[in-house]
Amino acid sequence: MNQLPSSTRPTMADVARAAGVSPSTVDRVLNARVPVRSDTASRIHEAAQALGYHPVGVIRARLQDERPRRTLGFLLQQRSSAFYGGLADALNAATQASPDMQGRAVVEFLADLAPQAVCTQLEQLAKSCDALALVAADHPRISETIARLRAQGKPVFALVSNLDAAAHAGYAGLDNRRVGRTAAWFITRQARQAGPIGIFVGSHRYQCQELCEMSFRSYVREHAPDFELLEPVVTLESDHYAQEATRDLLQRHPDLVGVYVGGGGIDGVLQALRDHVDSQPAVPLVAVAHDLTPTTREALVSGYLQAVLSHPLPQLAERLVGAMAEALAEPAPLARQIIVPFDIHTPESV
Repeated sequence: MNQLPSSTRPTMADVARAAGVSPSTVDRVLNARVPVRSDTASRIHEAAQALGYHPVGVIRARLQDERPRRTLGFLLQQRSSAFYGGLADALNAATQASPDMQGRAVVEFLADLAPQAVCTQLEQLAKSCDALALVAADHPRISETIARLRAQGKPVFALVSNLDAAAHAGYAGLDNRRVGRTAAWFITRQARQAGPIGIFVGSHRYQCQELCEMSFRSYVREHAPDFELLEPVVTLESDHYAQEATRDLLQRHPDLVGVYVGGGGIDGVLQALRDHVDSQPAVPLVAVAHDLTPTTREALVSGYLQAVLSHPLPQLAERLVGAMAEALAEPAPLARQIIVPFDIHTPESV
C-alpha cells in the first residue's frame, strides 16, 4: 500500500482544529504531560481517528490509561425475570464500554423486597462500589440509607422507578406519564366498544407504576369517558398471584374490554388471558403490557397482547453509566434526570 506524501498527512494542528482545542492540548494528551479532561481527550481521539492521524494509537492508549478505575453497583429485582436479566446484561456491557472510566459492574438481585432487606443489601453492596443504582419501591427507610451513602461520598441513582429520596443522585428511566397515557390510547382506540378496563400494578409503592396508572386514568377521563376504569389489581410482583387475580377479574367482569399490565406478574396475567381467550374467542379483549421479553414477544405474535411499551435497555444503561461517571467526577447539588424514550412494539413490528 502506498503511503501518502508527508505533506498530505494530517498534522497535530489539523487534529486540534477538528477537535476544537489548541495544539498544546493535543500535545498534552500525546505526551501525558498534564491531565486532560476525559471528554476533551475523547474528542481529540475521535478527531485523530477520523483524520487518519498516525499517532492515533498513542492517543488511544493515553485515553485508556488516564481513565479512572470505578466499580459501579446495581441492585435489581427478581433474578428469574427476563426483563431484569436483560437489564443486567446491558448494564455490564455499558460499564465495560464506558469512555469515561475503566469500569467494573457488580450486579446483584433482590431475593427479599422488604424495605429493610433492600437497605441491608444496598449497604453491603456499597462497601465494594464507588456509585450505585437500584430498582426499589419508595420507602422512608430506603431514603435514609441513600442519604447515609451520599454522606460517605457514594452517589445512589434510582433506576426504572424514581424515589422521593432527596439525597439520591438522580433517576434513570422512562417518562411514565407518557407511558400510561400511551397505554390508554391503545386500549381505548382498539377496543371494539366501551366497557370495563382492568389495571394491574405490582405495588402502589413503585412510583413508576403509580404514575402509569394515574396517567392512564387521566387519559381515559379526558378522551374516553364512556369506558369504566376498575380498581387496580395489586399483583405483589407475583406471577402466581397475578394469574389468580386475573381469573377472578375475568369472572367478575365477563364484559371486560381491556387490560393494562403496568407492573410485575405479567407471565401470570398472560396465562390467565390465554385460558380466557381460548375458551371465549368471540369476546374481544385488548391488552397492553410493559417491556419486551421472550414471553411478551410470543404474546404479541399470538395475539394475546396488542402492544408492549418497553425500556430501550442498551440506551438506558449507557445513559445511566454516563451519569454515574459524571456524579463521581463532578458531584452536583441537584439530582440528574435521565429520561429515555420508550419503544413501542405491536404484533406487526416484532
